[in-house]
Amino acid sequence: MPSPRFLVIEGNSPKTMAEHEAMGGTIASKGYSNLLRELLPGAAVDICYPGDIAAALPAGEALEGYDGIAITGSGLHVYNGGLEVTRQIDLVRTALTTGTPVFGSCWGLQVLTVAAGGNVRRNPKGREIGFGRSIRLTEAGRKHPMYVGKVEVFNAPTVHLDEVENVAPGTTILATNAVSSVQSAEIRTKGSVAWAVQYHPEYPLRELAAIVRRIGNGLIAEDFFADEAEVKAFAHDLDTLDRDPACKRLSWRHGISTNVLDQKLRTSEVANWIEFQVLPTRVKRGRG
Repeated sequence: MPSPRFLVIEGNSPKTMAEHEAMGGTIASKGYSNLLRELLPGAAVDICYPGDIAAALPAGEALEGYDGIAITGSGLHVYNGGLEVTRQIDLVRTALTTGTPVFGSCWGLQVLTVAAGGNVRRNPKGREIGFGRSIRLTEAGRKHPMYVGKVEVFNAPTVHLDEVENVAPGTTILATNAVSSVQSAEIRTKGSVAWAVQYHPEYPLRELAAIVRRIGNGLIAEDFFADEAEVKAFAHDLDTLDRDPACKRLSWRHGISTNVLDQKLRTSEVANWIEFQVLPTRVKRGRG
């Protein structure tokens, strides 16, 4: 049998990818690809870049050939429109007709929602940055396979300014918190099933550190930090915890729990997607 095949849809524009790398980060699609290969050794992973308006994109037949499609986060905003955005919505709308399981993180949830008929807005409560606090499973979420092995209330790496305002038809909300009523969801269309989260289970702390450095001026303007020194100090603490998750001093200072520091716990949503969506669908298709 051929190796399992994934497609990762990079949500960012070339400009944001370059800025993120300049701050010491890994391009989102590369980081996602590395995680998928780690969770499913031997898997082949392709990447496409719809946020680059010059990049070629796979057609529907090609999308059906993948065993799973993952969508990264992004610095873009759905409501701003433009080719960088509309190309992604169109691609995801096509993906939802193919029967291929889809997983979306942050921007991925938002694009999936719009592609399936819902809408997204700038969150009137403001940005959620660093860690989504007290994310609570709904009754449906407690029973859902995406959350097998997850505690009922947890924190997770996050950075987003936008949120789902109206869910798409076929959506079941799986988790919520005080900042965003939709922290995760399952979206069922006639063709596919998508699981999506507003947070970032795929992000190690060093990626949050790079994002904080990249958007630091905006975070100061939004009153999360007093000045550049505070931005640098917080990013430095995240980098330190990434290298040494057992550092009690910093985990206590920032209220970072084991379900963030332990990679297996943090990434369990993606691992469960592979186990309960990707691999069973692959078997049904006669691929493994």
